[in-house]
Amino acid sequence: MSNKKVCVIGLGYIGLPTAALLANKGYEVHGIDVVQSTVDTINQGKIHIVEPELDTFVKAAVNSAKLKADTKPTQADVFIIAVPTPFHEGYVPNIDYVISATKAIAPYVKEGNIVILESTSPVGTTDKVEDVLKEEGVDTSKLFIAHCPERVLPGQIMRELVENDRIVGGTTPEATQKTVEFYNTFVSGEVLSTTARTAEMAKLTENSFRDVNIAFANELSILCDTFNIDIWELISLTNRHPRVNVLQPGAGVGGHCIAVDPWFIVHAAKEANVEATMIRSAREVNTYKTEWAIEKIKNEALNFELEHGRKAKVACMGLAFKPDIDDLRESPALYITKRLMESSLDVFAVEPNIESHNELDIIEYKQALKEADIIAFLVAHKEFKDLSIKTSLDFCGVLK
Repeated sequence: MSNKKVCVIGLGYIGLPTAALLANKGYEVHGIDVVQSTVDTINQGKIHIVEPELDTFVKAAVNSAKLKADTKPTQADVFIIAVPTPFHEGYVPNIDYVISATKAIAPYVKEGNIVILESTSPVGTTDKVEDVLKEEGVDTSKLFIAHCPERVLPGQIMRELVENDRIVGGTTPEATQKTVEFYNTFVSGEVLSTTARTAEMAKLTENSFRDVNIAFANELSILCDTFNIDIWELISLTNRHPRVNVLQPGAGVGGHCIAVDPWFIVHAAKEANVEATMIRSAREVNTYKTEWAIEKIKNEALNFELEHGRKAKVACMGLAFKPDIDDLRESPALYITKRLMESSLDVFAVEPNIESHNELDIIEYKQALKEADIIAFLVAHKEFKDLSIKTSLDFCGVLK
């Protein structure tokens, strides 16, 4: 199948690595993005995001003429939709980008094509893709439509795209089989078959499970602060139990998956007149942890001002949603930094993985450490480890 053409819609944190990997596996890949600057960057063999090894894959793919980026789709054998699925106000799922991408490819799909939705989506979205194609005049009975959710870890995407097991669920058994065959051409992990709706729910379940477990750690960290107990020592000791694995707390939960996907289940449950009680509670705990961190920093700043007669300079160490990446989507660290700035504090925004930000002045971390009165570690970037600094505001355990 490697002589076939693949059209990837969305060249972000999942779409671009997928496109580059497929191109390096011998596929002819046509990548689509609505941002012209992204298209131009990729066609130069460069990347617009930070991800280990991705630059090498993209450069090789472009130089071999196997990867070309554009703003418009083209005919292909396989179409992969990898666009964002955020939510509207009130945590209502927003699949507008998926619908737009589906409409964009409708004029180009033909009999025998595989159409894959990789975007993490509410249950029923793959069926919606088929409905939209029908509305656009496409005979979907001659297509193979499926959902295959990505399940990679930022910072290890190029390896995990190949090695991780994948779940494929088609709208028909034939669609599942054809899509499994496609993924087996480049995935070394096991490719598991199911239905589209089960595949959609599986990804939401994976991230909700993680969110619930992180909520336990975050709630524990708040309690330990009240009880004057070192949360990091406590977790280290607790995890010596052979059947206990408490996760590490943080300043909240961010990223496009864990901070978003549980709301898809909560919303679906509400629509069905049932309650996803634990999943909702976990989301609320993790959201509260971010607000709690803001108040901790504000109180420290107020105490400093009362003692020194001037406003404190606060260094917010890290803006990304997790260590050693440049991804700021749904980042609690970024939210904390902006909130502190809105409260008229003098804030230094530190993020070693980006050079600039359209709203914040990014300051080099060593300069921030020299000039700040209060240092709040929000993300455990490698640059911050092993620093000899005493602070009660280490929300990520980077100094432990």
